[in-house]
Amino acid sequence: MKTTVFWTEEFPRPADLPTSELPETIDVAIIGSGYTGLNAALALRKAGASVAVLEQATIGWGASSRNGGMALTGLKEEMPVVFKRYGAEMGRAFWQWALDAVAHVEQTVAAEGIACEFARTGHVTLAFKPSHYARFAEEVRWFHDTLAYDDLWVMSKSELRSEIGADVYHGGLGDRNSAALHPARYVFGLAQAAARHGALLVEHAVVKRIARARLGFLVATSQGILNAREVLVATNGYTTNVVASLRQGIFPVGSYIITTAPLSVSLQQELSPRGRMFFDSKNFLNYFRLTPDGRMLFGGRHDLSTSLDLTESARKMQARMVEVFPQLAGVPVTHSWSGKLGLAFDLMPHVGRVRGVHYAYGYAGHGVSIASYLGKEVGEMLAGARTTNLFAQINHARYPFTPYDQLYLPLVSAWLRLLDRIS
Repeated sequence: MKTTVFWTEEFPRPADLPTSELPETIDVAIIGSGYTGLNAALALRKAGASVAVLEQATIGWGASSRNGGMALTGLKEEMPVVFKRYGAEMGRAFWQWALDAVAHVEQTVAAEGIACEFARTGHVTLAFKPSHYARFAEEVRWFHDTLAYDDLWVMSKSELRSEIGADVYHGGLGDRNSAALHPARYVFGLAQAAARHGALLVEHAVVKRIARARLGFLVATSQGILNAREVLVATNGYTTNVVASLRQGIFPVGSYIITTAPLSVSLQQELSPRGRMFFDSKNFLNYFRLTPDGRMLFGGRHDLSTSLDLTESARKMQARMVEVFPQLAGVPVTHSWSGKLGLAFDLMPHVGRVRGVHYAYGYAGHGVSIASYLGKEVGEMLAGARTTNLFAQINHARYPFTPYDQLYLPLVSAWLRLLDRIS
């Protein structure tokens, strides 16, 4: 078993990806080369602004090449909660925006010729307990009555057999509009598109300090100093204390994934007859799907830590995978890796400006589509083509204790596990 990312082994960073030295001056410096930063770079270049994308490692090294490849409908926070918190008008706008985000990925992939195996496979939420299944019918009614959204459907335990070769769940809630893709192919395709449009991609440029200057900012990096008119921080779960107020608004959570060896076609068909994506209804959820080359990808949370040993993680994840799919007992696990999600305490994405520095983050595991579309819109805001964004209009609470996540996340983990037991 390798403790490396399957996606980037199967499709490595292109050797011919155009990268640049750190320029002296630029219109916009983007910190972070994931979905947010690269979509922002594309939007800015299309508007004529000069752009440098600064990456501390190599392009796409973070969560954008490490995730499960699921572009899901909706936000992390449940839509009835969003409606209650922000009102019906904003709630409807957030829902439509989330649908548009998946469409944006689809359109970008087509427009830029990115071969990332994008497919509208749909997803199924799996009821971990009978009480969870009992809520699904009401959820379908709510979406129909409130949002006129009729692409959800409920499956009983017996009906679920047509979707998944597992008997441990008590029913399912399907959504036809979610999409699957190959995350490494997508992020490297975005990078090639951004470079083709004239963005500068600067690798191994660790940002150490951002300071105000007469005409913008001085960005001090491990490669030197860059003068930028505007700065966008697009680091999500990898956000540091370079701008302390930004770190006070987000905390990282570890997500862990394993993949099996390729499965026979008949076993693939047995486990996932329709090629859906799956996740269960627990707070400490598991998510899984077949990869394009026929492996079972199985991921989830352990204790919210970002630093669990990957061999131990694989042992735990494989045990859970075999509970779901006894057919996979004895099938070798080939890869085990992890990545960092970025969460705000309200489980919402956020856009804003702190001390003049722009930011976009807080995708909470829904970043494939949300980060992509938010990056585009923030890029348009920086280019002057857009005045605002939905997520810039909501309050973003920041707390001095947020950077001390290693102290409070164990307590949060214990609380979530308790909720899973009693729900």
